[in-house]
Amino acid sequence: QRWVSVPGRQDGEVGKAQQAAAAGKEAGGQPTIFSKIIDRSIPATILYEDDKCLVFRDVAPQAPVHFLVIPKHPIPRISCVGPQDTELLGHLMVVAARTAQAEGLADGYRLVINDGKHGAQSVYHLHLHVLGGRQMGWPPG
Repeated sequence: QRWVSVPGRQDGEVGKAQQAAAAGKEAGGQPTIFSKIIDRSIPATILYEDDKCLVFRDVAPQAPVHFLVIPKHPIPRISCVGPQDTELLGHLMVVAARTAQAEGLADGYRLVINDGKHGAQSVYHLHLHVLGGRQMGWPPG
């Protein structure tokens, strides 16, 4: 499946990102679907959890294997991180790699972080997409 952006049409992830930005969600501080997954008020297929992060399957996978790695402490955007987040960001990457290995992605995978409206970020809680199980194309966007 391939997403095509049509000028003037706001559907799919790009449309969701535009709506989230218009609603002022870019600054964070509001509960998100991810905070509801963390507190178990909505279900998710959880692959891994520790005191710093949670890993779960994407509900609308864009590859045979598609999961998200999120910090439990909400950071709205990757552009909001600072030096104090260095250890956490490294931890998220290590967890992504270990989960990819556990999911059988020995032939490789793609890591994606969307940032802001133009980056098509639709949920303002930092998250790493891990996609694999097929040959990825290039360029990605």
